[in-house]
Amino acid sequence: MGIRLNFIVEGQTEEAFVKRILNPHLANLGVYVKVRCVLTSWKNNIKHRGGIENYEKARNDINAWIREDRNSDVRFTTMFDVYGLPTNFPSYKDAKQRSDPYERVKVLEDALGEDVSDRRFIPHFQLHEFEALLLSDPRKLDSQFDNSTGIRRLVNMVAGFDSPELINDGNNTAPSKRIIGEIPEYEKIKPSAAPIVAEKIGLPTLRLKCKHFGEWLCRLETLNKG
Repeated sequence: MGIRLNFIVEGQTEEAFVKRILNPHLANLGVYVKVRCVLTSWKNNIKHRGGIENYEKARNDINAWIREDRNSDVRFTTMFDVYGLPTNFPSYKDAKQRSDPYERVKVLEDALGEDVSDRRFIPHFQLHEFEALLLSDPRKLDSQFDNSTGIRRLVNMVAGFDSPELINDGNNTAPSKRIIGEIPEYEKIKPSAAPIVAEKIGLPTLRLKCKHFGEWLCRLETLNKG
């Protein structure tokens, strides 16, 4: 039978990551994935997706997909970054006051789950950004970028953190900003290069180094087990 799992993700990079890595992995466990970027605007009868401009638009898109499919064999989840999150997300101010990043993300996920209020919905935010996954093993960036000096600096930088998920969400120090600072070309080819780098790193390392991501993945892996 299996379970269908619909992902609402922040942008093209996350969409490609889900398709390339999570889809085949979860399919082996009887969890069948469909993914789309969050709807940001609808102009001239054309839907534009990618990026979270404000909470209301994200919430409306999540709820629209949930209303479209009322079946019991489907689940819904998100893959949004804590970094750059619009301030009108539920419990945003409360979350910002928490010093522990893992407490902060739990406050956000609980509030989103309560607001959407559907038992089939599994809210998830990346701490603090998708690129934390790539910093699980920056050496694998060499599969896409010929920049040994920049990669070595990233390796040394990551060594100062217990987990890449703890690399903060400052405007110049978030995971993506640190990668771009050392490898500027990453910004231009991020949607295509990032999933390949993540695949080179491998899910075992991603989930080991990124605890919150790993806990979410464990939950998704067990959806077909009742």
